[in-house]
Amino acid sequence: MNIKRSLVLFLSSYGCFLFGQEKAVDTIYIFDSQMNKVKQFHPVQTIHTEDAEKNSNNLSELLRFQSSIYIKENGRGAVSSPSFRGTTAQQTAFVWNGININSNFLGQGDVNNIALFGYDQIGIKAGGGSVTYGSGAIGGSIHMDNSLSFNKGFHGTLFSEAGSFNTYNNFVKGSYSNDKFSFKVSGNYSVSENEYEVNKNPKNYINRNGEYYNTNFNVAAAYKLAPNHQVSWISEWFNGQQHFPILFESETKTKYQTQNVRSLISWDWNTTKFNNSFKAAYTEENFEYFNDIDRPKFSGGTGKNYILKNDFNYFLNSKWNFNIIGEYQHNKGEGYGSGIDKVHRNMGSVVGLVRYFPTSDLRLEAGIRQDYVGVTKSPLLFSFSGKWNALHWYNLGLSISRNFRAPSFNDLYWRPGGNENLKPETSYQFEVRNQFKTGDFKLSLVPYYMDIRDMIRWLQTPFGYPSPVNTDHVRSYGVETQAEFTKRFGKHFLNVGLGYTYTNSQDLEKKKQLMYVPFHKFNGNIGYQYEFIKVYAQGLFTGLTYTDSNEKESEALKEYFVMNAGVGATFLKNYTLGFKINNIFNQTYYTMFAYPLPGRNYSVNLNINF
Repeated sequence: MNIKRSLVLFLSSYGCFLFGQEKAVDTIYIFDSQMNKVKQFHPVQTIHTEDAEKNSNNLSELLRFQSSIYIKENGRGAVSSPSFRGTTAQQTAFVWNGININSNFLGQGDVNNIALFGYDQIGIKAGGGSVTYGSGAIGGSIHMDNSLSFNKGFHGTLFSEAGSFNTYNNFVKGSYSNDKFSFKVSGNYSVSENEYEVNKNPKNYINRNGEYYNTNFNVAAAYKLAPNHQVSWISEWFNGQQHFPILFESETKTKYQTQNVRSLISWDWNTTKFNNSFKAAYTEENFEYFNDIDRPKFSGGTGKNYILKNDFNYFLNSKWNFNIIGEYQHNKGEGYGSGIDKVHRNMGSVVGLVRYFPTSDLRLEAGIRQDYVGVTKSPLLFSFSGKWNALHWYNLGLSISRNFRAPSFNDLYWRPGGNENLKPETSYQFEVRNQFKTGDFKLSLVPYYMDIRDMIRWLQTPFGYPSPVNTDHVRSYGVETQAEFTKRFGKHFLNVGLGYTYTNSQDLEKKKQLMYVPFHKFNGNIGYQYEFIKVYAQGLFTGLTYTDSNEKESEALKEYFVMNAGVGATFLKNYTLGFKINNIFNQTYYTMFAYPLPGRNYSVNLNINF
């Protein structure tokens, strides 16, 4: 949200619009103009850079240990995909500064081909959000957000880490701002030989051909043209390479390369009665697959998106707010080795949201959305959310929504097999949020129910090749719980976070749990600080996880418990030296059949602030 010399302040603690005297305040500009509005009605877990440094190898590791998401990873640093509330990777939306960046071809995001560093915060929102963030936001959404501050002068950060398996992570960031201009630049480089050995029967596993590297560069700037007008720009460049692990020495080594570009320009206009954010964005994905690392590429593709988006907010009074969002996209794709020639489609959407604040303790929001997605007929979407601070120690939330996923380019145009007559996947979702607070202790209990229809599956045809069809009807229900305790006493600070999720996600035709959806997941994070010393511990328990659609226990992933710990010491005010142990008990564990993750491993890091 852009907080300016304005009479209107959107206050998350009260969920209403308050009018006061004109006051000069430092601006914090967040590129995702909807995120602070979303937080008014839905819990969003926020992970800042300091927390990201605890799981600094990749985004998969971070989400596995610090969220309720199940991450399926084909070996450390390899292909990785998320599962929110028992849904698939295609039903998770990755959102970069308010722009959906799921692949045009696959309809999903590869977690390990999205940078971990370079964002000011990573937001995790469970539950449907298609009304706001479009296709794919069925199970949940993962938000990579950047912000710019004014009147802060110069600041810089350097984080450098060396770890087991010849792993090196380096991140540098610098920023400068005065009362009218703000600038920020950052760069990240991660590389690992990644050849680890895991003790298992009947023979030890060696992660052969598992090396990877990636680089990421971000630059952002904002300028205040006038008290009510601001222009801003942000761009990101990502380049990565993954070698895919082989199980036997005799196998042919393969690899995957990807290059992504994202750029966004925004003009924001704020007055007493309204604010408007107009954005123009360009995103591009390039990828190449090599079925033999010593030969030319075997397949690949290039996808380009041209995006225009306008977000208009009107404040009728302190109780009513009207929000209209319009978006247009032109998507282009060109495949290599996939039968996809040059394809394109036009996409558009119109969103209407109404927010009502009858009292300071009650807030309500209703929204509708209509998408226009090329040859695909899209459903009318809706959402309703409410939050009631019923008692000083208890508040109740409610959310009902209809969400969707449009078929991807691969679904529609892969040759042979693409199906241009596919319907979009749709879902209905209902959840109740119960939040309790007493002193320094918070507890949330969120039961949910989801009904997903027309899930797209690739099935074998009589012609000898697979083709996508709308077949599955999936019902998913469960509960998410989160407990938090924070306490500061003198020079001591203690923070405890514990989470548990139960997920029952079944194909209603087979009445079997979906593959790679564990029934139970527990994660915990504990941190303690005394003066210049910080220590933390992380625990992760994942229950039995089926790897096929028939609940075959002989091929299921066994339950496991993994624990990490770290310590950091700050000296000379701006220097912090840290040491981490991952998988302390040397547990053998899998998130993907046949590809175990590393045993006990170590790293040391240095963080400098200047």
